[in-house]
Amino acid sequence: MSVWDDLVGQEPTIATLSRAARDESAMTHAWLFTGPPGSGRSTAARAFAAALQCPEGGCGTCRECRTALDGSHADVTVVATEGLSIKVAEARALVQEAALRPSVGRWRIIIIEDADRLTAYTDAPADALLKALEEPTPRTVWMLCAPSLEDVIVTIRSRSRHVRLRTPPAAAVADLLTRRDGVDPAMALYAARAAQSHIGLARRLARDEQARIRRRDVIAMATRISGVGDAIGAAADLAQIADEESTSATAERDAAERSRLLETLGADPTARTQPPHIRSQVAALEREQKTRATRAARDVVDRALIDLTSVYRDALVLRLRSDVDLVNPDAVDKVRALAGVFGPEQLLAAMDAIAEARDRINANVSPLLALEAMALQLRVPRDLGV
Repeated sequence: MSVWDDLVGQEPTIATLSRAARDESAMTHAWLFTGPPGSGRSTAARAFAAALQCPEGGCGTCRECRTALDGSHADVTVVATEGLSIKVAEARALVQEAALRPSVGRWRIIIIEDADRLTAYTDAPADALLKALEEPTPRTVWMLCAPSLEDVIVTIRSRSRHVRLRTPPAAAVADLLTRRDGVDPAMALYAARAAQSHIGLARRLARDEQARIRRRDVIAMATRISGVGDAIGAAADLAQIADEESTSATAERDAAERSRLLETLGADPTARTQPPHIRSQVAALEREQKTRATRAARDVVDRALIDLTSVYRDALVLRLRSDVDLVNPDAVDKVRALAGVFGPEQLLAAMDAIAEARDRINANVSPLLALEAMALQLRVPRDLGV
């Protein structure tokens, strides 16, 4: 057993990080992990943090390894924002923390899982980190995670050592699900392919039947949008799925947070009205929860659009008679139908339309409007037959 067990298909990365954990001459004060969604960026950062704290370089069983991996180590701070961006105040607080010496471990480590959100609306949060990266504190290590180099401003990129992760093979992801989570091998392989090797999503698909049903519904949209009304309806369905899923995922947590806040403030949760100072804190919590729900809904939409893209990708594979494996072998009838009515150029145009919708939503365009504009470009002949 070692801290690298859950990092599948990343042998070059493991070799680089293992050497740095054992040889301080190979270390640097800032690391930038990039890779496609699900490749294991944050998993790599946490494993590296554990290896740095471990006396044996990442045994996976000692207290240092276990606490670093689960985020409870006193000298390992993990920032995983649930909002749309990381605020300047949060970045400045991290800089102050980075100036402290390690309290119990060998290193003070700060992991920012969504470093791309440092520049979601302004560069100010990223700029706040620059001094800490330009004048590093001894025994402090920064680990930033982002989808690509372009998602991080050049001043941070130039001060960090880049580690690029790749998409792991579906077979490796399936093996992890079987070995770690006890998933049936056939279901694990289906989930790994359907999730396009995104480890977290593959685990969810393998264990949640409702998630599999929602995915099938999204895929079916590709062959059902034939008119303007169908397009508007499909967009509304996608937006509704996202809202319902984000609400169901956060409702219980939101209620628990509100209850804890009122208890901490000594307020009566059954009272019809609260004093002004309590109302202001409850309102601040509700704003934070609303931001979190907005991001959750956008993440659901984005994942649905990736699933939708995979159908056109598979149709292009069939159209070009490539020997590449299909992402959706269980929906091959729909894939063949699309390949029969659309040429390669049209399939690529459909994929571009979906990518543009994702970009618009990330740029804060109303998801429903972006989805409607996309769906209007995905119309198929009415006699498609599936």
